[in-house]
Amino acid sequence: MSSSKNKDIPRSFRVFTQHVIKKIDDLINYRYRALVVISSKDPVKLGKLASYIINRFSTARFRRSKVKLRGLYIYHDEFREANLLREVFEKYVESRRIDMEFGVYEKSEKYLGTTFQLLVMDLTKDLKPNDVGRLIGVVEGGGLIALLTPPWTDWDRFLTIFKTELLVPQMPEPRHVFITWFKNKLMEHEGIGIYDADEERILKKYELKRKPLIEKKEIVIPSETLFPRRVYEFSLTMDQVNVVKLMETLFEKPRKGMKKVIVITADRGRGKSCAIGIGVSGLIHLLKKVKPRPRVLVTAPEPSNVQSFMTLVMKVLDDLGYKYEIIKKEGSIVELRGEKFSVEYWKPIDIPRLKGDIIVVDEASGIHVPMLHKIWKSHNRLVFSTTIHGYEGAGRGFSVRFLQKIKSDEKTVVYEYEMSEPIRYSYNDPIEEWQFKTLLLDAEPAELDDKDLKDIETGNLVYVKYKPEELFRKENEDELRQLFGIYVLAHYRNEPDDLGMLADAPHHSIRAVKTSSGRVVCAIQIAFEGGIGEDMVYELLRGGKIPGNIIPDRFLKHLRYVGFAKLKGWRIVRIATHPSVQGKGIGSWALSKLYEEAVDEKLDWVAAGFGVNAELLRFWLKNGFIPVHISPDRNQVSGEYTLLVIKPITEECMRYVNLANIEFRIKLLESLHINYRDLEVDVAKQLLETGEPLLKELPRDLFTPVQIDRLWTYCSGPMTFESASDIMGRIARIYWSLPIDRKPKLNPVEEYVLIGKSMEGISWEELEEILNIPVKDLHKIMRRIACVFFEYLTGKKIDEHTPGVENTDYNYTLCLFT
Repeated sequence: MSSSKNKDIPRSFRVFTQHVIKKIDDLINYRYRALVVISSKDPVKLGKLASYIINRFSTARFRRSKVKLRGLYIYHDEFREANLLREVFEKYVESRRIDMEFGVYEKSEKYLGTTFQLLVMDLTKDLKPNDVGRLIGVVEGGGLIALLTPPWTDWDRFLTIFKTELLVPQMPEPRHVFITWFKNKLMEHEGIGIYDADEERILKKYELKRKPLIEKKEIVIPSETLFPRRVYEFSLTMDQVNVVKLMETLFEKPRKGMKKVIVITADRGRGKSCAIGIGVSGLIHLLKKVKPRPRVLVTAPEPSNVQSFMTLVMKVLDDLGYKYEIIKKEGSIVELRGEKFSVEYWKPIDIPRLKGDIIVVDEASGIHVPMLHKIWKSHNRLVFSTTIHGYEGAGRGFSVRFLQKIKSDEKTVVYEYEMSEPIRYSYNDPIEEWQFKTLLLDAEPAELDDKDLKDIETGNLVYVKYKPEELFRKENEDELRQLFGIYVLAHYRNEPDDLGMLADAPHHSIRAVKTSSGRVVCAIQIAFEGGIGEDMVYELLRGGKIPGNIIPDRFLKHLRYVGFAKLKGWRIVRIATHPSVQGKGIGSWALSKLYEEAVDEKLDWVAAGFGVNAELLRFWLKNGFIPVHISPDRNQVSGEYTLLVIKPITEECMRYVNLANIEFRIKLLESLHINYRDLEVDVAKQLLETGEPLLKELPRDLFTPVQIDRLWTYCSGPMTFESASDIMGRIARIYWSLPIDRKPKLNPVEEYVLIGKSMEGISWEELEEILNIPVKDLHKIMRRIACVFFEYLTGKKIDEHTPGVENTDYNYTLCLFT
């Protein structure tokens, strides 16, 4: 900005800027980042001041390094004021020393893995926690971050895009908690300056007092390597070198029946995905010598998660002289296809059925543990990487629930490595510390002592209701961190947006269970739903949408129960128990207290939705919740079907729920072989056992005489199951429709076989693997079921039946449609 253009820059802002410039040598030498906040209601003023400090900073940097800086400006281009702000900034920013790129928040994921020296975030229209988690990390040490905000004193109550998206019709006003929390953290932490442009006043002087805790490690490439030395030279830290060296262990195929698994964990910004990409390139280079076409499969919750990985694979392969075709989908690289190799992105749900030489699971913490198990079991050379703290997910949950399982497997050799050295900035960077504390990326549950364990054993627990306005205060921060830490460890995917939702969503509430010492051992998040007006009911019945209100929405769209819309209840969004005391009844105790509170609040129901597996389903059924809906498709990331369960409170709701459960089981009986062929047999059995019987007694004329004779033939031996599958399918539906005292007795194994083969159509070989019963024994079990039902249907013993059919006078219409 020329001197003539600097005339309207307030003296106070020049002083504010100078405080930052004075520390530029320390920022460069220590590899620390600086953060400044500029607030104003005037977009023109914001644009001028932001360009001024960016220009001054880049000039000071250029004098020391003589290198043009790379900057990123992120904004919402749908707003007139935001466009004006950007235009003013672009007009005054000096392009001689800055290569500034302009992008929008909706596409900000593409910047993951890239490096900038300058970042300007326009927060005047929105503050989305995920954006802060995602973008702050792209700035390297010695760089500057500028946050442009609404007027500082009014910012708390601004109706941002994020807050608007949290609203539901019943509660059209958000809480205003998260921005206050965010502002307080900006004021508390070192290395941050804040300027009020409307008042022309420095609210917080920029200061930097800390020194580096650890010096940057020298990079030393091992003298003996399998990969060419030039592959290692792409590593930017010694941590990356160590990961690349570890990747060499996957070159040699494990012995038959054995598995090799590498597990890489790291905080954000440590370059784990890039290191794995370097190692994969080295493996391709080696494997092509012993295989005609090595195939690497990579997965992650989203294609955007693997772009850094793909970028490094390409860089190394280019250097090694490989030619390949780049395949993109919606802007993301999903395949590198060469003549002698391929690197392919697939959704997690697809990986178990594919064959690959090397499997890479990036951001594994964002993938549900049962799906991770399936991926692990289906391949023998794998790499799992996960962020310990970060917006991608809960890496510690991955460590606690998945890693312990594979390490205990005698046929799996596990190599672990934790990366600690940041790529872009230094240890002890003040902005990383601020980011972690603000977004609770490093939240941990409390350490429990003997007194806490005694409280749990004796049931000396306290049920707590929180007001977010109080929970997000400085004095209660430890309790908030305990709560969120439990979510991080227990749930497979957590994001900073979840924290913002807890703070500001008007229909969400927080409950907890604490010991007498005040330590949190269970955390619950609930959402109020229902009480929907008649005008919206018929719109929903025609396929319309309503924010939130998941339970009423399903009752209206799938069950068509108009009256349910007026009922009110709580949907349990998340319930999680402290990982060190799970299985001790704390969750059930918490549910009982929540139910009691719901009764006191005169609600009609309490419900939940979750990715169904046998263990979770047992928990909810044990606590009196009734299944009413299951999604027709598996979640592409978790690989599980979403199940909705509900516990009615009022008699009116009980009637709806009982009817809904009947409809649910009828639908399941009729569609297991179509939509749910891969539903876990144990899950199907539990679901079919819920609710009142579908039939009071056995209807007459369910089978023709020919079918009865064929049933006898299958039971006695000459006929195969395949020839009698229609009969056995109908038998299975009868069995799961009758009251316990009106149907023949089958043991649990026989019930599993009946469901798996006759209802889901699982192959004999798959059923053998699922039930761990040899195929020949499965055939015997199924024939015994046929014999049991022949005697049940005819009242005759097997040896009393005369083969063949003489009577052909039969009501076929009744048989077909009963």
